[in-house]
Amino acid sequence: MTDYSTIDFSPLLELADDEVVTHSFVRDVPLSGGRTLALVTLDNGRDHTRPNTLGPATLLELGTTLDGLKERAARGEIAGVAITGKPFILAAGADLSKVSDIPNAAVARLLPQLGHFVLGKQSELGVPSFSFINGLALGGGVEIGLNADYRTIDASVPAIALPEVFLGLIPGWGGAYLLPNLIGIENALKVVVENPLKMNRMLGGREAFDLGMADAIFEPANFLEESIRWADGVIAGSITVKRPHTPGKVERLVKWDAAIGIARKMLENRIGTVPKSPYLALDLLKAAKSGSKAEGFEREDDALAELISGDQFQASVYAFNLVQKRAKRPAGAPDKALAKPVTKVGVIGAGYMASQFALLFVRRLRVPVVITDLDQAHVDKGVAYIHDEIGKLLEKGRISSDEANRLRALVTGTTDKSAFADADWVIEAVFEELAVKQDVFAEIEKYVSPEAILATNTSSLSVEEIGAKLSNRERLVGFHFFTPVAVMPLIEVVNAPSTSESTLSTAMVIAAKLRKNAVITADTPGFVVNRVLAKLLGEAMHAVDHGTSFEVVDGAMAPLGLPMAPSALLDLVGLKVGAHVLDTHHAAFPDRFYRSENLHKLAEHGTLLEKDAKGRIKGIDKGAAAIITGGTSPSTPEEILRRLEDGLADEIHRMLDDQVVHAPEDIDLCMILGGGWPFQMGGITPYLDRVGASERVFGDTFHHPPIRGVS
Repeated sequence: MTDYSTIDFSPLLELADDEVVTHSFVRDVPLSGGRTLALVTLDNGRDHTRPNTLGPATLLELGTTLDGLKERAARGEIAGVAITGKPFILAAGADLSKVSDIPNAAVARLLPQLGHFVLGKQSELGVPSFSFINGLALGGGVEIGLNADYRTIDASVPAIALPEVFLGLIPGWGGAYLLPNLIGIENALKVVVENPLKMNRMLGGREAFDLGMADAIFEPANFLEESIRWADGVIAGSITVKRPHTPGKVERLVKWDAAIGIARKMLENRIGTVPKSPYLALDLLKAAKSGSKAEGFEREDDALAELISGDQFQASVYAFNLVQKRAKRPAGAPDKALAKPVTKVGVIGAGYMASQFALLFVRRLRVPVVITDLDQAHVDKGVAYIHDEIGKLLEKGRISSDEANRLRALVTGTTDKSAFADADWVIEAVFEELAVKQDVFAEIEKYVSPEAILATNTSSLSVEEIGAKLSNRERLVGFHFFTPVAVMPLIEVVNAPSTSESTLSTAMVIAAKLRKNAVITADTPGFVVNRVLAKLLGEAMHAVDHGTSFEVVDGAMAPLGLPMAPSALLDLVGLKVGAHVLDTHHAAFPDRFYRSENLHKLAEHGTLLEKDAKGRIKGIDKGAAAIITGGTSPSTPEEILRRLEDGLADEIHRMLDDQVVHAPEDIDLCMILGGGWPFQMGGITPYLDRVGASERVFGDTFHHPPIRGVS
């Protein structure tokens, strides 16, 4: 087994020379019977906006502190050691700010080893160790507690999680071994694998306690005092700790491997087999049912070193920084001071999408929202839908009764367009046909004020052409949502040639108030997400039309790590919509985008995939299979993937040359937030660099240096 005390960790310190150190402050707390508890408080000296993090210098300081406390324990000066955090925060996990600078796999291995070395000292103090989880605890913050002998938790803690799998890692400071042996394999799978893949879901304090992640729970008002009193009882022997979730012999012999098998099948169906970290996490959790802690820690060292030095983690860090930083400072956004105030919203249309818009606007802006449609029946149905959705929010406890009543009162519907006269922002959600949208805006312009902003939710039509019949085109902007509107975080804000700075600024401010991430794009077919997806679906249909089965095409494109196979994507967006998207792009770029007559026939047929009663895909519908039979020149998987990679590299390079967006980062941000591209791939451009498509197509790479792992 690895002797961590003999390892030289100085290469990590060299990488983290500007680390914000979280210091370990010790004070003695008197207990009953003349005993003393050494209380270690982690504090980086910053306010709550900069949580405690665990970088190399922080860990080494904590290790030195624990060594000193071990010596004091040996002298009989202290009867226990507890670690807690500054107000509301224990620790937000490892400091990963310099991980992308790790030069080689050997240095990458030092990071898990250092965490094991330091946090593992809590079980070697010679006296009981405690973790008082007083606030935010993520990743390594949770593992501080797992390495202690006992844990208490504040009932009000809002976020406890092991999010590593979400970032392309695994819990590598004891979490993958200690957690299942504390709370059982099924609960551990939920925390380590399931929650991170559910948009990085966090646990509250009560949830974590119910799962067995803490031995005692106290209310926030007296959390520290109660935790100390509880620890005193444990040390004195007056409190016996019971852990009902700790796995027994039957669970280890019967349930353990079965739970892992079910989880593996779920992962394969949901995310495919390209992402590495979820499957490595499963392997570690499976192995944790037996063997020693030292063996478990060594397995974590191996797995985390492999991931840190690999392509997927570097891509994940890149993607995480895009979402956390670039998305909050959109490239090309005009001064916010130019934005116009919005005190009333008008929605043209009362169908499903329009109603979703209205619900989002009224929830986030808290201003009157009026919807309109061709007849009162459609209007009434739309208003009823919105009111029902507000009722569901009330039932789930997400809004109060008073708030629900206020929101309902703010939503009205009418066929009288004069109700739009005092609206500052009007958005259409009508049929995706140019003439229809042109006429709708030409009519509504007669009623709205000269200052009102007009927004179109078109997914591929020219915004400038949509505004052709407007007397004032400067007020028109593209505002492309993705469905489901409430969930998808991206809005493509389309800056048409006539769009004014004030209009664009208003759109960006509104997007932020809706709690969406906005990327500014030029007025070009498909903007970003649909243009990339049109290339992908076009290549898929090209191969199918020439005799390749959908099963082969789906498998060929799997290395991109897409959230779903091309056949499932077509089924999701709808065959008619898919055909329309391909037609639009073929009309604009006939030499680069494929038009599939078979896709139109499939749209008429109405079904592509055969599904069971639970909606699970069984295969290609027999009628659909008959339609696409007849091609005589099928492609191999390798040919399909190569053609797709090169086609994407060429198209994205053209998009950047044409300044559709400002940089490759904006392409990737759109594909991650709007197309569901996985973090582990880093979007699309890092992948194209890694596989050599960029070099093959235009003799360079999108990123300098390319975003890839180290050897």
